[in-house]
Amino acid sequence: MGKQGWEPDKLARVRENLLEWYKMSRRDLPWRRTRDPYAIWISEVMLQQTRVAVVIDRYLAFMLRFPTLASLAQAREQDVLALWSGLGYYRRARMLCKTAQFVAGNLWGELPMTAKELRLLPGIGAYTAAAIASIAHGERVAVVDGNVERVLCRLAGWKAGRRSSRTGQLRGKIEKLASELVSPLRPGDSNQALMELGATLCLPRNPQCIACPIASDCKTQGEHQTTPRPRMQSGEAAYALSVRNRSHAGFQLLLEQRPVSQTVMPGLWELPSLANLAVPENELHMSLRHAIMQVNYSVSIRKVEEKDVDAMTVAGGERRWVSLDEAAKMPLTGLARKVLARAHLLGAKPHVAVARQHKEDVL
Repeated sequence: MGKQGWEPDKLARVRENLLEWYKMSRRDLPWRRTRDPYAIWISEVMLQQTRVAVVIDRYLAFMLRFPTLASLAQAREQDVLALWSGLGYYRRARMLCKTAQFVAGNLWGELPMTAKELRLLPGIGAYTAAAIASIAHGERVAVVDGNVERVLCRLAGWKAGRRSSRTGQLRGKIEKLASELVSPLRPGDSNQALMELGATLCLPRNPQCIACPIASDCKTQGEHQTTPRPRMQSGEAAYALSVRNRSHAGFQLLLEQRPVSQTVMPGLWELPSLANLAVPENELHMSLRHAIMQVNYSVSIRKVEEKDVDAMTVAGGERRWVSLDEAAKMPLTGLARKVLARAHLLGAKPHVAVARQHKEDVL
């Protein structure tokens, strides 16, 4: 790409090839069946840092529970967090609540139509604003996420690392090319086509260039120099799984909500932490791996009797004994929900769940 940009015929050809490919090959995702700006906003926030396969069911459940911006604005944060459980990056859910309340209270419950106005709202950045404006309202504005950055850097032959493309001169070139490639007639489809290409064919590793609709105009065709991604750190964690039986209330599970100063996920409920990370083999109920941000944890789960909880766990925050049905509806951390699901304590009959004594190793 020269200083004056690409030739008009090349831009038109790439646009046309992308749109034709997207029409024939795009995935049938629930948020692509609507032009409702609220629904698009929810999907775009959920998709940040989260795989599509994980988002689909959560998106459907969320839209069923909160079908309109007004219903979200009136919701309790704890109810929103409960539906968000497992998606991670819970600040996104809290900001959704705050933004919905602001729009309901100050903008008559209607999201603005332009990217410039959307960016003025709390919690909505350039990417989300452009996605809503282009997909819902047909504004010709480019959406640039990590997938689009990678596609355009390969297309133009620009060397880019994980973070280098987000600052400085290269970022400006990426945004310029992205804007030039947006179709004036179908801006929403143009943006989604580039994002879809990066998500399905122009992958970080082993790109499927043979199936790429714009390979003939790509300067790298898979031979793309990048800076290696930072390695995940390793960590260890151990938690207590404590269940008691109360004749009047049935089976109950002990959960803990830690204070803000002790957790990166405030407001969420989790299993109590064991004081000793080393769990004897004969006491190990379950072991699994769970990634939080840049740390990949090796997690040990030990069954702990009610009488031993105080001695074997680290005190902190509020603790509650709750029924299994109530636990399933609470805003749990992703790890807690994963453990309880694998222990058959969510969505199962209590007597079956607690009686089952199996050790599961998914390492």
